[in-house]
Amino acid sequence: MMNVGKIYRDKVVKTLKDGVEKQDATLLVNYNKISSGDLSSLRKTLRQKKAKMCASRNSLVKVALKGTDYASLAENLKGQTALIFTNADAAEIAKLLVKFAEKNETFLICGGVFQKGLLTKQDVKRLSDLPSKEVILTQILGALKSPATRLARSLNSKQTDLILLLKQLSEKKGGN
Repeated sequence: MMNVGKIYRDKVVKTLKDGVEKQDATLLVNYNKISSGDLSSLRKTLRQKKAKMCASRNSLVKVALKGTDYASLAENLKGQTALIFTNADAAEIAKLLVKFAEKNETFLICGGVFQKGLLTKQDVKRLSDLPSKEVILTQILGALKSPATRLARSLNSKQTDLILLLKQLSEKKGGN
């Protein structure tokens, strides 16, 4: 008969391992002496952004990371640890975490995984400086649309110039 604690630990390890391997982005944070209200607020905001915060014991995180390409993340485990998993816009989640860390000195971003690549805390900071996915798509659309808009305007202006020229000629010749 299996111990209930062992079953629970195995389930937590599987959840953590699946989160790191199957999500587009996983960010590792350490937090200490942060009120439960602030953490609840952060979790709620993360859920709205389609991200999940999973707090766990460091030993379970080490077991989950062991044997993966991300085992080096276990070096950053100190104090209370949480992993944030998301398939949504990682830049937006990173911005949210950096902003929360600025308000709470004991909330530290330690690194993470983004599209199967390891991130350092500096990489997470740089990721948070990126514009959101929607802004980038809008900029690309604007860049693609710009030449066509200029062409349409220049063609339209030539038509307008021709019409004005014809009208002036007509007025000179005594027409309406």
